[in-house]
Amino acid sequence: MSSSRHHTTTLTLTRFVENERLPLDNNRSESALRKAALGRKNFLFVGHEAAGENLAGLYALVATCEANQVNPEEYLADVLLRVQTHPNSRIGELLPHEWKRRRVAEPPNAALQPSP
Repeated sequence: MSSSRHHTTTLTLTRFVENERLPLDNNRSESALRKAALGRKNFLFVGHEAAGENLAGLYALVATCEANQVNPEEYLADVLLRVQTHPNSRIGELLPHEWKRRRVAEPPNAALQPSP
C-alpha cells in the first residue's frame, strides 16, 4: 500500500477520535440498511418502477425520522399536508431533524407556516 493511501485510510478510520459526535461503530447505518434490504423484495411487486422508487424514498424518509427520534407517522401526517404549499426555497425546513427542532420551539399549529 502506498504511503499516501495508507495515510488517507488511517485518517478515515480514526475520524471518530476528532469528532465526539461520530459513533465508534456503524450499527445505526447497518440497521437502516437492513430495513432497506428487507424492503427490496417488496419493491419488486409494487406494480411500476416509479412506484418502487417512491416506496424506496419513503423507506429512507422513515429511517431518517427514526435516526432523529421523530415519530414517522406524526411527521408524515404533518409534512404531507404542508409540502404542496411550502416554499421550495425553504424545503430543508421539512427534513425530519429541522421539523423536530421547529416543532419543539413552536406550537404545532404555528410550526413551518409559510411566511407572507
